[in-house]
Amino acid sequence: MKIYDFTVKTNRGVEKSLADYKGKVVLIVNTASKCGFTPQFEGLQKLYDEYKGRGLEILGFPCNQFAAQDPGSNEEIQTFCKLNYGVKFQIFEKGDVRGENAQPLFKYLTSQKKFEGFDPAHPNTALLNKVLKENFPEFLKDDGIKWNFTKFLIDREGNVIARFEPTTDPEKIAPEIEKFL
Repeated sequence: MKIYDFTVKTNRGVEKSLADYKGKVVLIVNTASKCGFTPQFEGLQKLYDEYKGRGLEILGFPCNQFAAQDPGSNEEIQTFCKLNYGVKFQIFEKGDVRGENAQPLFKYLTSQKKFEGFDPAHPNTALLNKVLKENFPEFLKDDGIKWNFTKFLIDREGNVIARFEPTTDPEKIAPEIEKFL
């Protein structure tokens, strides 16, 4: 199985096969508009601008599962991303990324790359760990997505090759992306 076996819905409700991204390096990100990590949209857009011409695609999947940090409609989310961060990469339909109702794509991604911890040097790691322990302890018990802006890097053959937690800023992913372009 590869990511190409999945069909997802765009933010306009149109079904899109991920097979459309064959031959591309893909970064899949669960996003949120009202999160402490939301400024990562800026870094993601910079990556997209820099590497799109060499075959990078970034796919954003809004999610409201983490402290209700993306309550808007699909249209409101798209507008927010474009107006505040100049986002030009594809934003998909909002949905769950962990648990029983998680989108099949995210169940697959987390089965391929396990949670290996947050970056201890990131300034938000201590706060994120505290929030999870106090409010969402069940999130710490498995390899599911822990919070918004978890990122999965996919090679040109559709293999999941890396997972980056929210505490990994987009610019730190650039060297990994370059290896596969």
